[in-house]
Amino acid sequence: MRVRATRSSRSRPRTRIRPKHEEAIGGFVVAVDRGRYTVVINDFGDELALTAMRARELGRKSVVVGDEVALVGDVSGAAGTLARIVRIEERQSVLLRTADDDENTVEGRIERVVVANADQMVIMSALADPPPRTGFIDRCLVAAYAADIEPLLFLTKADLAGPERVLDYYAALNVPHLLLSPEADLGPVRKVLRGRVSVFVGHSGVGKSTLVNRLIPDAGRAVGEVSAIGKGRHTSTSAVALLLPADEPSWIIDTPGIRSFGLAHVSAESLLHGFPDLVEGTVECPPNCEHTGADADCTLDAWVAAGHADERRLRSYRRLLASRAGEEI
Repeated sequence: MRVRATRSSRSRPRTRIRPKHEEAIGGFVVAVDRGRYTVVINDFGDELALTAMRARELGRKSVVVGDEVALVGDVSGAAGTLARIVRIEERQSVLLRTADDDENTVEGRIERVVVANADQMVIMSALADPPPRTGFIDRCLVAAYAADIEPLLFLTKADLAGPERVLDYYAALNVPHLLLSPEADLGPVRKVLRGRVSVFVGHSGVGKSTLVNRLIPDAGRAVGEVSAIGKGRHTSTSAVALLLPADEPSWIIDTPGIRSFGLAHVSAESLLHGFPDLVEGTVECPPNCEHTGADADCTLDAWVAAGHADERRLRSYRRLLASRAGEEI
């Protein structure tokens, strides 16, 4: 007769019931570094920051800068202590990007969360040194609209070149913008950042970290120069959230300088919404029109020819369509 093995009295039966952690306190993730998370306790500003690790019960859920989390364990913030993140609160927004278009591999198209819970994207572009790249700005706008984050354009180095070409290109979108120079008054900048969680994105060398250091003198963000080929050298190496001195909580999330903003995670339909000046021009398109140059009956060409939109915008839209098509698995 087979004898059924009995469970050891010392072993504890497995259960799917997870503790509710009703005693957990809330925090805001401001930095991530090799599996350790710097978390600011809610309502304490920068007065109490602690180090935490991700609890095993979170499984594969990633914790990113901007996440609001629940913490247990040692939450004193004392040196050498370690709290545990046991819950990630529902995200109000998620800014995603995929790899550069030339990384045409399955791994290269994995979605990467840039930040969570941002309500404003500050797209920074220099007017010179390096020159403005409207293709990159277009990608950022698409990503912002897809994440339901309000875009804001900061044009830096206004002492070196005028903004006319860039502003003319985006005239139909009514994207709010500010012109910045090294000695510019930062009052208008502080005003548009007040009470918001703003994620700063832009190529390296456009003055992102310089502006952050002016706004928050003790931020200590690394500043680099533009290389001889006109591309910025990478200086900031990881995203970090910084509290902006203000009458109400205001956060700046400074991200590493990036050279592209992959959009494989954005559907073709959503891609069009990043070009609101072209949307009306597709109303008379035949069903299932893909709006590429190969679609003979696409009405976008006639829409642009009639002067309703800038031809450069249509070219940019179709370049993104083509690059996205090349990313399909």
